[in-house]
Amino acid sequence: MSDSSPQGVLVCDKPQGLSSHGVVSRIRRWFGTKKVGHAGTLDPMATGVLVLALGRGTKLLTYITGVSKTYFATIRLGSSTPTDDADSEPDRFADPTDLARVDTAAIEAAVAKLRGPIDQVPSAVSAIKVDGKRSYARVRAGEDVELKARRVEVSAFEIIDIRFAAEDGHIDVDVEVDCSSGTYVRALARDIGTDLGVFGHLTALRRTRVGDFHIDQAVTLPEDLDVPSPALITLAEAARTLLPVVTVDAEQAKALMQGKTVADGDWHADTADAAVGADSDSTVPSAGAQGVDSANREVAVVCDDALVSVAEVRRNGGLKSLTAFAIDLA
Repeated sequence: MSDSSPQGVLVCDKPQGLSSHGVVSRIRRWFGTKKVGHAGTLDPMATGVLVLALGRGTKLLTYITGVSKTYFATIRLGSSTPTDDADSEPDRFADPTDLARVDTAAIEAAVAKLRGPIDQVPSAVSAIKVDGKRSYARVRAGEDVELKARRVEVSAFEIIDIRFAAEDGHIDVDVEVDCSSGTYVRALARDIGTDLGVFGHLTALRRTRVGDFHIDQAVTLPEDLDVPSPALITLAEAARTLLPVVTVDAEQAKALMQGKTVADGDWHADTADAAVGADSDSTVPSAGAQGVDSANREVAVVCDDALVSVAEVRRNGGLKSLTAFAIDLA
């Protein structure tokens, strides 16, 4: 069985005002394929890295979604909005006297409290499901929604610039944030405003990194979708950034695609890709299954620079396919 449709990963620079689903729709038309998905929603007001997968690349989305991310954002202190960002109008405003008291030291202290592991309450207007229904849908239906706090990691939270305009009712703070998947930057803005007693929301958000996928790789969506589509990141190249890599020969690749187990010693780790990726310290062994951590037993199997499967390294060292990519070998 063969499949000539586009297969791979694309890094897109999402424009402001377009939803992530809107980007997916345009990519489907641009590449002439229906099977397209994305790895992590960006709100309509946000721009930047949106990782998309086409064809069998959609099977990698579960691994891409969980990686860490980097954002540049502007936090406006002095007011808040129902969505904690500029997608809605401000509805609460700080007392001018309170806002005038906020100085650089106070802002730095509020930011410092949100570094490291934190329990964050997501914005109510989010895609999180509550009893099977999206939180934002419940809010728009007039329900009061209180989401539970979730543990996230803010590994870096740096202030780039502060522009004081208290006389105009706001203070703008440009920041750079490195954080785990599931972190809401607009909730960080909200919580800093709450901590300072002056409210806060995001006025700008740009994602510059998703795992090992960076903004300098990103493709801009053209107005004319009749222009030639760009080359995709291959399945093997994308998998190398997400999982430990092991190499097999053509016979072993076919065996894996037929549901068989490749015995220990018949496969070897790709020493050029020893690290699991940017978000992990785990490594794969130099040969066989020696040293594969039981908590990191999934590997990307490659043959001749083509992704064969995501496979499980079993305790006896055998390699068993979990997700097939080389369907031509089945």
